[in-house]
Amino acid sequence: MWKPDRSSKTPIYQQIADYMEHRIAFGEFPPGSTLPSERKLAAVLRVNRSTVVAAYEELRATGILVSSKGNGTIVSNLNEENMTNQTPNWKEYVEGGNFLPNQPFVRRIREELLHKKGLIDFASGQLSPDLYPQDIVRELLQKRPFHEQLGYDNPQGCAQLRETLVSFLAKHLHIHTTYSSILISAGSQQSLYLILQCLLNPGDAVAIEDPSYCYSLPMFQSAGLRLFRIPSYEHGINPEEVMALYRKHKIRMLFVNPNFQNPTGSVMPTERKIRLLEIASELGIPIVEDDTFTLTAFDGHPPPTLKSLDKNNNVLYIGSLSKTASSGLRIGWLIAPQSVISRLSDARQQMDFGLSSIPQWVANHFIKEGHLDNHIHFLRTELAKKRNELMRGLTEIMGDTISYSIPQGGLTLWCRINREVDELKWLEESTKRGVIFIPGTVYGSNKGWIRLSFARPHFDEIIPGIQQLHAALEMCSN
Repeated sequence: MWKPDRSSKTPIYQQIADYMEHRIAFGEFPPGSTLPSERKLAAVLRVNRSTVVAAYEELRATGILVSSKGNGTIVSNLNEENMTNQTPNWKEYVEGGNFLPNQPFVRRIREELLHKKGLIDFASGQLSPDLYPQDIVRELLQKRPFHEQLGYDNPQGCAQLRETLVSFLAKHLHIHTTYSSILISAGSQQSLYLILQCLLNPGDAVAIEDPSYCYSLPMFQSAGLRLFRIPSYEHGINPEEVMALYRKHKIRMLFVNPNFQNPTGSVMPTERKIRLLEIASELGIPIVEDDTFTLTAFDGHPPPTLKSLDKNNNVLYIGSLSKTASSGLRIGWLIAPQSVISRLSDARQQMDFGLSSIPQWVANHFIKEGHLDNHIHFLRTELAKKRNELMRGLTEIMGDTISYSIPQGGLTLWCRINREVDELKWLEESTKRGVIFIPGTVYGSNKGWIRLSFARPHFDEIIPGIQQLHAALEMCSN
């Protein structure tokens, strides 16, 4: 990220003006586009707002920028007099297309995390750096000879990794499958995307949990699907509500996260899972099981997955290393009937010609040589410590202002706020104080809920983070 050179004899405002002019000249900000606000750019560059004001004034004086009340600072069209050299209307293109952008809350949180260093991050659903197996991966890369070919790999994924997963899933989750029924993906979201694009049609009705991580993914709306939400209670969704929803809307697919559900942390009891499978079999509808948290069970006894209980091949099973080992490796998997895998592999080849062979090679050795087994044991212990520290902080600092159920696995705590508060104001005030979280409405929930990740912050950040979260809440409560 560019920063002004404070040792230079060129005034900082002039450096910023030159930098922004350079970005405009190279098309990063085409004519008609809106520049970052003075306040936002000042925060990113760590300068006074008045310095950015002076830089923008310099560009206005040359005609490069114009100001419009209510629309901010806009790049002018210097080619208006020479209509033979017109720049495409990039704003029109950006706002078009079928693939929708993320929710405003999600984009806002992402931008804050990218540009504001030192935030205590209760928002991200990923591990803190000290929980990644950095040393093991480094050792694998240094000491294991890489003899794999560097051309395009099988779009279904590395055969050795798929064979390793067959053994691993049978041993740890009692999921029995074959390597030809597994597709290696770049994480659970790519698996979801392939399912939505290849197995469903615009206008199809699908059911998701409420609240649900799926609700926050605009790819569902981009696919033109009709979303119907089923309330997720302390023990997950009620299977009988699936039957009622099918009769009313003829849903074609059900998306669930039954173990340590994101965001609630709930676990669906085994008898309820069996009943859900019976209903799906009776109706002939597939269940997509997103299962990224089961192995984090703090007591070392993972609850059964739907896939392990499935006797009629109704479940499309999605797994990933992102929540247990490394989000950066981008390794996930999808288990489905071979005809489905073949269809999705064909689409995958059209998209990217298959995943890189290098992360698949690392993942294969990491799992096959027992490193993942050892890492999961370590991870369970450390996550439980962080969860307990977060609960201690909430109890001692926020008291009866907040309530929650105790998760037995996963990475997050789902919390109810027992007072009226404006979510946006609270998020803004909290961010100013160096703490960020995700409001519950991102997941389709009613107002008054938040999701707090205990996996991402360092252990010694948790209590200070709760102190600032509470202080921000006191400032914003009605």
